[in-house]
Amino acid sequence: MLEEMLVRHCAPTLAGIKTGSLFSCACACPKALREEIRGLNRRLSSKGLSILPLRIGEKRALIYLYRRKKLQADLAGSTAEHILKDCGYACRNPEQCITRLRSRLQDREDFPHEIGLFLGYPPEDVCGFIQNGGDCYKCIGCWKVYGDEKKAKETFHQYRLCTDVYLKRLGWGNSIEQLAVAG
Repeated sequence: MLEEMLVRHCAPTLAGIKTGSLFSCACACPKALREEIRGLNRRLSSKGLSILPLRIGEKRALIYLYRRKKLQADLAGSTAEHILKDCGYACRNPEQCITRLRSRLQDREDFPHEIGLFLGYPPEDVCGFIQNGGDCYKCIGCWKVYGDEKKAKETFHQYRLCTDVYLKRLGWGNSIEQLAVAG
């Protein structure tokens, strides 16, 4: 079940062109979901990918697929560090930051806005979203753009093309390991 969802929602991360991806899925049995995630981690870890549930509710789970090295680089930027510090993150280690993000997701009903940093969104766009309360953006695609509109539109297009190709390849019988690029 999760393999098709991973391709549909996370193809750019599988391809190595995006830091992380997030999606929600039905969760009738948390134990079975965790077991499926463990199996996927065994299959994808050699490619530099990790998958984990950020939040599991009564009927749905929020799943995060990410590339640790890319996340570490993204979170080390000065704008990202400033945003994280303002949001109460006292760490630079990606796993500790993810633990803090999980905690913030449990404590709130809405999404903590810094989550964009964990998904590879440009820090200036994450900052712009936070400062403007989601208003006054230049354009919208995978995220709301406050910075470089042209570059963002090119990225959105690249992500769509990647997803289309990956879905075709999955339909042709490629496994998730074949689709995941080493990183």
